[in-house]
Amino acid sequence: MTRLPLQTRAIILAFLLGVGGLTAGVWRYGYLQALGQLEQRGEADLALASDRLVRQLQLYQALAVMTADRPALMGLDDPVRRALAEALLRQVADKSGALDLIYADAAGHVVVAANPGLTPKDLGQQAFFRRALHGALGRGHGVVGALQRRAYYFAAPVFAPGGAVKGALIAVADLEGIERSWRGNLPPVFFTDSSGLLFISNRSDLLFWHRDPGQLGLTPPDGGTLDFAARRVGTHDIWRLGWGQYLPERALHLSRDVPLVEMTGEILINVAPARRLAGLQAAAVAAICLAFGALLFLATERRRTLALANAALEVRVKDRTRALSETNEKLRQEVIEREEAEAALKQAQADLVQAGKLSALGQMSAGISHELNQPLMAIRQFADNGAAFLSRGWTDRAGENLERIADMATRMDRIIRNLRAFARNEREPSGKVDLAGVLRQAVELTEARLKADGVRLDWIPPAAPIYVWGGEVRLAQVFVNLINNAVDAMGGRDDKLIGIEIGEQGARLMVRVTDTGPGIADPEKIFEPFYTTKEVGGDEGMGLGLSISYGLVQSFGGNIRGANAPGGGAVFTVELERWQAERAA
Repeated sequence: MTRLPLQTRAIILAFLLGVGGLTAGVWRYGYLQALGQLEQRGEADLALASDRLVRQLQLYQALAVMTADRPALMGLDDPVRRALAEALLRQVADKSGALDLIYADAAGHVVVAANPGLTPKDLGQQAFFRRALHGALGRGHGVVGALQRRAYYFAAPVFAPGGAVKGALIAVADLEGIERSWRGNLPPVFFTDSSGLLFISNRSDLLFWHRDPGQLGLTPPDGGTLDFAARRVGTHDIWRLGWGQYLPERALHLSRDVPLVEMTGEILINVAPARRLAGLQAAAVAAICLAFGALLFLATERRRTLALANAALEVRVKDRTRALSETNEKLRQEVIEREEAEAALKQAQADLVQAGKLSALGQMSAGISHELNQPLMAIRQFADNGAAFLSRGWTDRAGENLERIADMATRMDRIIRNLRAFARNEREPSGKVDLAGVLRQAVELTEARLKADGVRLDWIPPAAPIYVWGGEVRLAQVFVNLINNAVDAMGGRDDKLIGIEIGEQGARLMVRVTDTGPGIADPEKIFEPFYTTKEVGGDEGMGLGLSISYGLVQSFGGNIRGANAPGGGAVFTVELERWQAERAA
């Protein structure tokens, strides 16, 4: 074997170093790109977990507020009334799933409780209780009972007739029960309080770990030390962990404040897939560069050998001209093939980037595809029919299909506008609202469920607007609740019919919603919080829908009542005030 010249060996070494540097750069770039995608998905998962926790805890916040002004909490000096109050709190706790419901006087002494003995007899030193004594909603968390149950507290002030705070109603939420509904379906998510204590998590083995001041890592309750290292990769925080087999060895760490529960949410996302993807990209680039270098080296060596042979065999140049020409042609062909391979590689990389973009678009559109699928299929069918009619010269029939396509497009626009309007968080005060438009919107929002459950609707929209005093989004929520409750009540019935009728009663307008269900067992309690005939703890709800609807209608100055229809079924009547220009002024 011929020994390579020193210059050639230096070039090969420089080439290998260049390939190594390029491979490292490609790996880092691919890794940062993958981390960016993981961060976007992780932020969405963390926001989802935080919103889910806040939403579940807000049910108990509403429970504390709504129970605080119950008349049953008055006059508890009487042993009989105290026993009735305790029975009421126990009933509400059982229906809502609360760990405990406590009424404490202004000194912090527990007067009545749903589960006596679970919590201390004196709450006077608790921060959430002292805040409630100042007339504000107090919140806090801690461990209660001999079983060391983790709980979240909501303390609502209870006012005396003169306006002074005479005590507080405390709703105790069982955090273990809340965690049970979302444990394991997300990457490791945990929530720490201001002292650094890890109090809520979808990984039970992390509970009660704590973070020392000025530290990033967490320490187990027993005070032991575990492997931990943190470093920055670009703009990302990467943790290297040795915290057990159920947690990733390397993880992207994200955090966000959750002020509604006075905690900080954190998530750990496994970066192993991102490292594998970056490694594959770097390996592909390295393989291409090495193959290109090998081809270039072979070509260079071949040219050098030919040059030496040409110098040594100068007398036989004419005989070897044709062979050298053929060799040069092969070299040119190899260069062309190499350039084509490079172009194909660039195109493949561009296709991969485009595929990633299309995948992201598919994820964003998946949420509304169900509601829009039927009009899209109808548009396609009408378009095919229109093309067939045009090919046969039936222009009138083709025009009808075009009009139907326009109607389907209008329907899709209406679906999107209704969904967006209904999801909007209304902050405007009450004012002029078209009652007919609100009812049409509620019918359209529930139309898909009515069809799926085989429910007929007896509803004739008014030809002209009917203006009442209220809030558009909140009023639509009332009628959507009434329609959905009617569908639930008629489950298992053969004849399912919902009727909606607008009438007048003096200076007020009335909307009557009737159904053919079994009727109302106790019309006097139908609007009380947590009164429901559905299965407790099921998917149908906690019995707050009609209570919330009652509060919304009352806020408009109206009234809502439920009764049994003479011919069977239930009838709910919503009374609303007419809109008057003088009142608006």
